[in-house]
Amino acid sequence: MPQITARPAAAEAEQSPPDITTMRATVRRLLAADAEPPTPDELSTLAPLLRGHINALVLIVETEARHLPKDDIPRACAMACVGEARMRLRLGDGDTETVRAAVAVRLARSVNALADHYENLRP
Repeated sequence: MPQITARPAAAEAEQSPPDITTMRATVRRLLAADAEPPTPDELSTLAPLLRGHINALVLIVETEARHLPKDDIPRACAMACVGEARMRLRLGDGDTETVRAAVAVRLARSVNALADHYENLRP
């Protein structure tokens, strides 16, 4: 009987690039100069969405940065951003609307910075 080996689906399927346009639109909802404060319902949607964006970008940015020489400044900056983004993922959601909004803003800043690194590190 022939031996069957399973290959991970991720190895077979090429990973689609992140939707940076959508990510930046989400970020603008919180960081634009003329942005209105989000409602509690919006915050309950935005925070998990931003966390998902960070999770999607962290691995890609880290992988791209690791291809650069160890003493490369863009690599160091990207890796610092990845570390800070991971730290922000550990932030709780907050007990008050003010804290939830502050956490969402921090998450949005990380998404924005990771998107910048993603665009700058891509060939």
